[in-house]
Amino acid sequence: MTAAFLIRHLQLTRHPEGGYYRETYRASGIIPGNALPDGFTGDRRFSTCIYYLLENGDRSVFHRLRSDECWHFYGGQALLIHVIDAAGRYSCIRLGNDLMNGENLQFVVPASTWFASEPASGSTFSLAGCTVAPGFDFADFEIASQKDLLGKFPAHTGVVQRLCR
Repeated sequence: MTAAFLIRHLQLTRHPEGGYYRETYRASGIIPGNALPDGFTGDRRFSTCIYYLLENGDRSVFHRLRSDECWHFYGGQALLIHVIDAAGRYSCIRLGNDLMNGENLQFVVPASTWFASEPASGSTFSLAGCTVAPGFDFADFEIASQKDLLGKFPAHTGVVQRLCR
C-alpha cells in the first residue's frame, strides 16, 4: 500500500497545517456553548474524527486546539508527535505499531498544548486518525508563530524552527 493509493482511496485532501485529511465523523449531539470551558465561541459537536496522512518530508506544523485530541495509528510507519506543554516541557511520542520498541498505538494531546508531527526517519508515510472532543472547529485551531514559540521556548529552538512556518 502506498500513500498515493490511500490519498485516492480514502479521498483525502490537503490540510492547512500540512499533510492530508478527511473528516469521517461529526457527532449529531451538540454541547451548548455556555456549557463549555472559557475560550469556546459557541456550540460544539460532542466529537469529530478524521483520517490524517503525512508522507516522508511532510509535516504538521506546531499548532494547538482548545480540545483534547486523541491520535490513533492506522498504518505505514512511525509518526513522531512533538509536544511542548504550557510549562515548556518538550516530549516526542512515537505513534506506531512497534510496541516492543516504544511506539504507541494511541496518544492524547491535551487541550491548549502546542504540538507538531512528522513521519519518523525512514518512514515513507504514516496514516493516523484523530478524534477531538468537544468536536473540532477551525475557530478552536491556532497555528503557531515561529517567533512567538521561540520567545516562549528558546530551549527548543531546533524543533520549533524545523516545524513552524
